[in-house]
Amino acid sequence: MRNIITAGALALAFPAAALAQETDTTPRLTFGAFVDSYYAYDFGRPVSHDRLWTTQAARHDEFNVNLAHVSVQYTAPTTRARLALQAGTSVQVNYAFEPDEVGGQTNYLPLIQEATLGVAVAPTLWVDGGIFFSHIGTESWISSDNPTYTRSLPSEFAPYYQAGVRATWNATPTVTAQLNVVNGWNLVAENNQDKAVGVRLDWAAAPELTLSYSNFIGREPHASRFEQGMRVFNDISARFTPSDRTTVIATVDLGTQEGDSWHAFSLVGRQWITPTLGINARVERFDDKDGVVAPELRTWGASVGVDVARGNAMWRTEARFFSADDVIFPARDADIGFSETNTTLVTSLSIQL
Repeated sequence: MRNIITAGALALAFPAAALAQETDTTPRLTFGAFVDSYYAYDFGRPVSHDRLWTTQAARHDEFNVNLAHVSVQYTAPTTRARLALQAGTSVQVNYAFEPDEVGGQTNYLPLIQEATLGVAVAPTLWVDGGIFFSHIGTESWISSDNPTYTRSLPSEFAPYYQAGVRATWNATPTVTAQLNVVNGWNLVAENNQDKAVGVRLDWAAAPELTLSYSNFIGREPHASRFEQGMRVFNDISARFTPSDRTTVIATVDLGTQEGDSWHAFSLVGRQWITPTLGINARVERFDDKDGVVAPELRTWGASVGVDVARGNAMWRTEARFFSADDVIFPARDADIGFSETNTTLVTSLSIQL
């Protein structure tokens, strides 16, 4: 799916080279690109066109770009690096808490999706530093990599990205452990005098089942009271793939901060009916009664979707429904301008190179 500029590409023409590929130590430079365009219709018809509580399909009743990025990746036996630049409405929403200026200069860091450099300090131990995707959860920022088009609420309100350093240890063929030291919760710029830490453990319990645990421990501002406090967050997930056409992911989250708490869960599944036609469904619950990361958000949700794959392109259509414990969704026709329920239809065309 990506163009590889290396002499090793001769393996495409010479079978002998292909047989030696496993031991090939040639450095490789790989270029990639991704574009995810969409149209979303929110039946609450928010006046501002901004849809609350989501970073995915963030704008109502307009054609737009959810995420576009270009990347270059370098891999060698003992070093690796990736640089990716990005834009889109999901970037605008997700980086809303980054400062507009840093050191008196315009802050262009939100344009960087990843900027990492890694070194193998041992055959099974890598250390990477820079800006990189979050270690938490099972859902990617890249929509085509997920069973559903939009991200589940547990993933939406966990970090997408982080800045710092991480050590990844392939302890056994089935167990991988990772330690992260980062600036903060979904941040590049630092917002206090402390650093945060987080671990991730992945265990391939069986060929079709992977169990994962990740956490975050650090001082962060309370979303309702803006006071700094110690945040402890835990994410547990199970990924079940009984065949290459079936995927089921279950996630449970629990977070606490200075006596307040929130919790969430989701169950997501996708079935490819044919190699090019798939269906997906989701049920979820998010409850932040104390407003630690998402004030007032206490809701059930569900979605159904249809995916059509054509080579590197994917056309995805999804209907998503919410029923909240309070009136939190913008609703233009409601007496008070808000409603307990929300329905959105979104269709997307993406391509990954």
